[in-house]
Amino acid sequence: MEHKEHELPAGEQDNPKHRPIRSFVLRQGRLTEGQRKALEQWLPVYGVAYQPEPIALDQVFGRAESPKILEIGFGMGDSTAKIAQVQPERDFIGVEVHTPGVGSLLKLVGEMHLENIRVIQHDAVEVLQHMIPDASLDGVHIFFPDPWHKKRHHKRRLIQAAFVQLLCSKLKPGAYLHVATDWQEYAEWVLEVLQGEPQLGNTADTYAEKPDYRPLTKFENRGIKLGHGVWDIIFTRK
Repeated sequence: MEHKEHELPAGEQDNPKHRPIRSFVLRQGRLTEGQRKALEQWLPVYGVAYQPEPIALDQVFGRAESPKILEIGFGMGDSTAKIAQVQPERDFIGVEVHTPGVGSLLKLVGEMHLENIRVIQHDAVEVLQHMIPDASLDGVHIFFPDPWHKKRHHKRRLIQAAFVQLLCSKLKPGAYLHVATDWQEYAEWVLEVLQGEPQLGNTADTYAEKPDYRPLTKFENRGIKLGHGVWDIIFTRK
């Protein structure tokens, strides 16, 4: 794994209240021929280039009334594609840095003729900081993020207080934040962090039931058969 830190203005780097959010990303992986072809064919159509300024989400999708859902770190894109397929009335912005994953999702987009997905291949923190307008999202999905489950690794986790505050600024009132993880210790951490954010309220006493819209991945199906669990955590913006 490797990381990069997001720079702050001079004089703020040493202030513990203004430490940059760290984003840990995968290095480039090997592309299959299908992923390579999908990138060449579909990235110009469904990709949105990173830019350090807000974008008009309604114009990106060409419709104003549809709910906008951000999918952070969509992996190989199978869940994102399935969710978009069964919810054509919603628009999905997928953010992923791993090139094979971007190619895989774009291949599914082409095969399934999905018009309600756009892909940004860039770091999720910078996309949120610069591209997503304030109070513009109806939901955020973060499925199976890197756990960094040991307590001493708390600053390396994507789900940390500063990141959640950033997310809250992009959510509309009543919008939801859905995190799913198969690491129990990380689920406990996420629950603790989200409960500590006064702008959010839990939709359950602790963990939520898996919503119908989140499909079971093949790994999750395999894990359930082996007795492993998956924890869904869903909060809403007050």
